[in-house]
Amino acid sequence: MSDYSRRDFLKTGLAAGALAGAGGLALAERKSATDWVTLGRSKVKVTRLAFGTGTNNGYVQQSLGQTEFTRLVRYAYDRGIRFFETSDTYGDTPRMLGVALKGLPRESYQIMNKVTTEYAGDPHRKLEELRRISDTEYFDVMLLHWQHTGTWPQDTGRWQDAILAAEQKKAIVSHGASVHGLPALRRVPGNTWLNVAMIRVNHRGTRMDAEIPDTDELGKVDEVVTHIHQVKREGMGVISMKLIGEGTFNREDRQKALRFAFQTAGVDSVTIGYKNTAEIDEALENLNLALA
Repeated sequence: MSDYSRRDFLKTGLAAGALAGAGGLALAERKSATDWVTLGRSKVKVTRLAFGTGTNNGYVQQSLGQTEFTRLVRYAYDRGIRFFETSDTYGDTPRMLGVALKGLPRESYQIMNKVTTEYAGDPHRKLEELRRISDTEYFDVMLLHWQHTGTWPQDTGRWQDAILAAEQKKAIVSHGASVHGLPALRRVPGNTWLNVAMIRVNHRGTRMDAEIPDTDELGKVDEVVTHIHQVKREGMGVISMKLIGEGTFNREDRQKALRFAFQTAGVDSVTIGYKNTAEIDEALENLNLALA
C-alpha cells in the first residue's frame, strides 16, 4: 500500500470511528419519558412521567371501577411509567391504587401520597392510616397537600415532625409540599425542610399560581418559573402538575405545556391523570417529543 493510500485509509477509518462515536453518544444522551431521574436532595428516583389519580379530585379514576383502573395502572406500568401519585383527598383512589399495584415488585415503582394538614387529629395516626389504606410498606414521597397560605411553613410544624418520625421508622422515604397560590409558593425558596416541591406549571398560566389560590385568574408564569429555577439551584426536586390545564388544553397545547415544563421551567417530573390507555400513549409521545 502506498504512503498516500495508507494515509487516506487511516483518515477514513478515523473519521468513520468519530462519526460512530458521536452517533453512540447522541443515542446514549437521548432522553425519554420513562427515564429514572433523581428528585434533588430527596435522593428518590422516579420516572419523568407519573400516573396521577386525582383528575377531578380522583372522581375520574374512581369511576372506572377497580377492574378497569387496575388494567390502566398495569398498562402504564408495562409502558414504563413507574411513578404513581395519589392523595387522601382523592376519594377511594389510594386504596384502589394499592390493589392495582399488588403483586408487583415494590422496588420497581414509586408511590407519592399527599396528606391534608387541616386534619385536626393525630398526624402520626393519619400517616399510618394512609399507609394501611394503600397497602404498602412505605411511601417514597409524602407531601403536605394543598399549602395555600403564606404561613404554611409555621402552620404545619406538627405534620413536618410526624413525617420525619415516619421516615425514622422507614414508613416514608422523603417528603415535600404541594403549593397553590403565589403566597404559598413564595415560601418554598429557602425552605430547608423541603426536599421536594410540587408546583403548578404550564405555558398558558391556566390553573397556575396567582395572588389568590385556586382562582380562575391566569397565574404569573414568569414568577413561577423564577421560583422553580431558584429551588432547583437549592437542591430541591420539582414535580409539576396542571400540565394540561385541568383537561382544557387541546393536543397542541398539551405538547407545548410539556415542552415548557422541561425546557423552560426545568422540572424533574410531571404528573398527569388518565382515564384510558390512549391518554397514556399520548402523554408518553408528547413528553418524548418535548425531550427530543
